Amino acid sequence: MHALTLYYDGHCSICSGQMARLRRLDVRGRLAFVDIAAPDFSPQSLGVSMEALNLEIHAATADGLLLTGIDSVIAAYRAVGLGWSVAALRVPLLRPVYAALYRGLARNRYRLSSWLSGRPACANGTCRR
Repeated sequence: MHALTLYYDGHCSICSGQMARLRRLDVRGRLAFVDIAAPDFSPQSLGVSMEALNLEIHAATADGLLLTGIDSVIAAYRAVGLGWSVAALRVPLLRPVYAALYRGLARNRYRLSSWLSGRPACANGTCRR
């Protein structure tokens, strides 16, 4: 069993790139990855809506705790042994700032992906939200 399952948007190139990075770093196999954009994905077992999943990354711990946003990021990097690299996300005074920045990035991820790559965000139009 995996220590953490990450639920990410596979239509987002930034998101997919970060998941690919975490896969490479996960030498102990502690992470599982679920693409919420996959045609056969259903959020029912998580007890959250697709709208909520699309607002920010979610992660489920092995004992069933559901994490969102920067808490998911912190847990993922801790699971691969790089918790120190996201230590600033846990600083109480900075945490609200990082959480707001993350939510802004998540909300604009397709636009940012397109801008960074120089390509349309989604060729098939499925992620024009």
